[in-house]
Amino acid sequence: MSILNATRHMNLKKVINASGRMSILGVSTLSDDVLEAMAYGGKHYFEMKDLHEEAGQLVAQYMNTEAAMITNSASSAIALAVAGMITRDDASVERLFEKRHERPGDILIMTGHLIDYGAPVEVMIQLGGGTVKTVGYANGCTLEQIEQAVDDNTRAMLFVQSHHCVQKNMPSLKAVGKLMKELNIPFIVDAAAESDLSSYASDADLLIYSGSKAIEGPTSGILAGRKTYVDFAKQHNRGIGRAMKVGKESIFGLLKALEVYAAFDANDDQEKQLAIIEALQCLNDVPGIKVALHEDEAGRAINRARVSIDQHRAPHDAAHVIHALKEGNVAVYTRDYNVNNGFFDIDPRSLDIADAQYICDKIKQIMGVS
Repeated sequence: MSILNATRHMNLKKVINASGRMSILGVSTLSDDVLEAMAYGGKHYFEMKDLHEEAGQLVAQYMNTEAAMITNSASSAIALAVAGMITRDDASVERLFEKRHERPGDILIMTGHLIDYGAPVEVMIQLGGGTVKTVGYANGCTLEQIEQAVDDNTRAMLFVQSHHCVQKNMPSLKAVGKLMKELNIPFIVDAAAESDLSSYASDADLLIYSGSKAIEGPTSGILAGRKTYVDFAKQHNRGIGRAMKVGKESIFGLLKALEVYAAFDANDDQEKQLAIIEALQCLNDVPGIKVALHEDEAGRAINRARVSIDQHRAPHDAAHVIHALKEGNVAVYTRDYNVNNGFFDIDPRSLDIADAQYICDKIKQIMGVS
């Protein structure tokens, strides 16, 4: 039975991804070049230790860092980074949890960065043997509060660079990184979904990226930064990292994806985004609906269509629309974080003009407009 026939027996429906690079939808689709590289890796044998080392050196060049290692996800990169900070050059990584009360173990994180991205970020800190120590409040934090939180039990600080985090009244990544350097505290930056691979290298001691989001590689992660700290994390490949190992096919796929990404023309992508958003303007003909261009909250080069629904003029509110979009043989997933405020966003990066037209037609159908 072919795989295409097998999927018909799995009761899977087609998905139009208007949500973005989301893990619940499989993150990204893979190019033929990436699939070819994965096939090469999957069909050959390698001395895996050497493959990891050589691949890490190549990744470090793309990241503009001293060293790097490929992990099976950004989540595992968080756990391994923390574990390395906890044990440092102690070779007894197999006893990470047995000896956790004998070592300093606090990982500082601003309260507004305690997000759930499919799993709570604090769980990954704890998985690495760290103790979560929150700083500030949900509606803001100051550099003074961070400095006051540092003590002899502090091992590192984790900064989550994400649109999911609180943006207002928060110190910038650069400002926090500068403070950590002054205090001699290692600074870990989780930039999993960011598109700029090298701009944080001078501010962070360790950087974390997803290999499958902006880079559009296979399921994988990147941990890059100062060689000393990357080496600390590598030790845990014979500890908790054993449960997080990455296969040779994913390593080759990620390396190819990085090569393709380095040659990526951001201007072409911006033009495509704007063309999709323009195609969605037909929704402005529906009573009670307004479509406007909305730029990414965290400053990434992403434009989205914000669809606002006036529940007093439209027959259905935003919550009803996003639910109805998922019904039927084709499920349309939007960015619905603000549906309680009467609007949702359509991310154009994974769409084409035909997808945009389908979304317009489906919403008009939901609203009873022919």
